[in-house]
Amino acid sequence: MREEEKKRTSQQSKVHKLFRKRWIFPAIYLASAAIILTAVLWFQANGNNNLSEDAKDRYGQDGTAYTEDAMEVNASLENLKMPLVNDKDAVVKKPFYDDQASKKQQEAALVFYNNTYHPNTGVDLAIEGDKSFDVTAAASGTVTKAEKDPLLGFVIEVDHKDGLVTQYQSLDEATVEVGDVVKQGQVLAKAGKNLYNQEANNHVHFEIRKDGVAINPSDYFGKSVASIKEVKAAEVTEQQPTTAEEPLKDEETSKDKEESKQEDKTGDEAPKAPENKEQSADESKSNA
Repeated sequence: MREEEKKRTSQQSKVHKLFRKRWIFPAIYLASAAIILTAVLWFQANGNNNLSEDAKDRYGQDGTAYTEDAMEVNASLENLKMPLVNDKDAVVKKPFYDDQASKKQQEAALVFYNNTYHPNTGVDLAIEGDKSFDVTAAASGTVTKAEKDPLLGFVIEVDHKDGLVTQYQSLDEATVEVGDVVKQGQVLAKAGKNLYNQEANNHVHFEIRKDGVAINPSDYFGKSVASIKEVKAAEVTEQQPTTAEEPLKDEETSKDKEESKQEDKTGDEAPKAPENKEQSADESKSNA
């Protein structure tokens, strides 16, 4: 028993002597800190690798979360793109109806439906061969409308805030729903056909509306979304559809003018006939 007690007392004395040394506690603290720091770094490294795609979109490289304000700023810095994967493949089937354009350009921007001509409020885009193609988001935003229309085909509307809205018509096989947050270039649907503009075949009707007023998309492709938001839409009167006969009025009036001119000419020539007759009578008398 005494030998065991001696061993215990000797061990305790060694421990006491060890703790009496000045370097022991700093060494313990440093070792503990090293272990904790190693654990934190290991957790961060494995945690970042295991983040899902959605989580990566919400966090930056430094691990801080993106705020809605930051996302809005990034979206405003975007340049508006054509709603196709490759802009070079785009073929304009029907341009935007512009009040300031020439008469020929305005006639080219009229859509004929139900025996009536309607001003085109957007631009109709297609690709060569009239094939279907992927329709992409022209800018980042939130889907506020995604529904089937019996006349226009499937319609998708994306809100970009500050009164700026883009709309996509004549779609087929939509891949987004209301409430989805879409990024620029993300596929929204497939281009299809509609009853409103059957002549265009497979196409996408693309509109830009600022404060509810349609503006010409061709004027803003390649320009920043922020600059489009600053556009103050002028007060415009709604274009009334014209009947099929109205575009031909100019031709009819020109024909009427030509006919009236011809009548005037014949009227001018008619009085001259008797003079010729009198001259021929005088000549006959002199001969006699």
